[in-house]
Amino acid sequence: MTIEILHFEGCPNHAHALQVVRDVLRDLRIDASIREVEVKGAEDASRLRFFGSPTIQIDGMDIDPAVRGRSDYSFSCRMYGKTGTPPRDLIERAIRERMRA
Repeated sequence: MTIEILHFEGCPNHAHALQVVRDVLRDLRIDASIREVEVKGAEDASRLRFFGSPTIQIDGMDIDPAVRGRSDYSFSCRMYGKTGTPPRDLIERAIRERMRA
């Protein structure tokens, strides 16, 4: 399992998102590779299926099922409800989903 955290330089939510991913993996006792990927512009955003910073993908799939069919990629900040950091339960559900696949 490879988890990618896509972000742009200076993203205020990148470090917290990375820590939440690490915490979930530790708590679930899962060994996974974490890659941090810097997105540098709109072209990267489109190529990487980037919905804003931070975007977390597991084996190339976004953690949020609600965006998986979308293509409105954006070089911008990403919101998860009212916060810029994805909720722990969204990350955990996506990891469990990938493990079942």
